[in-house]
Amino acid sequence: MSKIKIVQYINQFFAQIGGEEKADIKPELREGVVGPGLAFNQAFGDEAEIVATVICGDSYFGENIEKASAEVIEMVKSVNPDMFIAGPAFNAGRYGVACGTISKAVKDALNIPVLTGMYVENPGADMFKKDIYIVSTKNSAAGMRDAIKKMAPLALKLAKGEPIGASCVEGYMPNGVRVNLFEKECGAARAVKMLVAKLNNKPFETEFPMPDFDRVDPNPAVKDMAHATVALCTSGGIVPHGNPDRIESSSASKYGEYDITGVEDLDAAGWETAHGGYDPVYANEDADRVLPVDVMREFEKAGKIGKLYNKFYTTVGNGTAVLSSKKFAEEYAAKMKADGVDCVIMTST
Repeated sequence: MSKIKIVQYINQFFAQIGGEEKADIKPELREGVVGPGLAFNQAFGDEAEIVATVICGDSYFGENIEKASAEVIEMVKSVNPDMFIAGPAFNAGRYGVACGTISKAVKDALNIPVLTGMYVENPGADMFKKDIYIVSTKNSAAGMRDAIKKMAPLALKLAKGEPIGASCVEGYMPNGVRVNLFEKECGAARAVKMLVAKLNNKPFETEFPMPDFDRVDPNPAVKDMAHATVALCTSGGIVPHGNPDRIESSSASKYGEYDITGVEDLDAAGWETAHGGYDPVYANEDADRVLPVDVMREFEKAGKIGKLYNKFYTTVGNGTAVLSSKKFAEEYAAKMKADGVDCVIMTST
């Protein structure tokens, strides 16, 4: 019996070509395994093998989605595989979106089973979990072994056309599909058992999990704004002209810190937006529309605030993972606190 033929999609980092500086490489097809493909092949044993690997830079795919998807589909088609695997992408936002996008595109175009894996907070997860099977992974590549342990058996099942069990059994993210089944106990009995366990501080698992919303208590009001140091921050992607730090237009992996000492106005000659999720025309004409430095200078001169902090922090909110956003904020909040900032105005779009 011949082995199941699988094509894997990975980015420039996992192909060991390079990091952000190589994120613009175009799709290329390599025979055999590259990077994580070796571990997949070991997990597949004698049942399947990765016969080819498609590599594409995250920036190239994100900036040329239709073109890149068409190129990758043709590469996959040339191999005539039985299955397609993308990633796993863990918590890398652009990589996750690319894995989800190309997996769905391959599924639709070639009618073969597809599978990818990523962290639950990866923006690609919410975008594609109802269209394709996405295995839930840890948030970094340190979880590669665990990811492959879950992905490989599910990939074999999909390739063989075997029945796929519940998400809690197979390890993929819930996709909204519900199937009737018979339980040994009726709902009332199960509910009472859960209640008793909860009252006794014992572990239990709900049959109807609710969304986990992160609620932040507001800080007390600033009592004396006339003497307060006020900082500006934004998820609207305002950056110096040319975007010197190359903050991504979507699924940002970084934030920028920029000095505005002596800057009275964010004019079009010096400032622009790197954000890819809204029409940039008006922000590029006058970046104060997103980050109001001009108004804050007026307040400063009128004595309505003590002073405007001499730096601002910026990133792109479009598709950026919540975990990444928290990490950014923790880093620059510590800097502002050390510099005596009393309050922050966070602008969005």
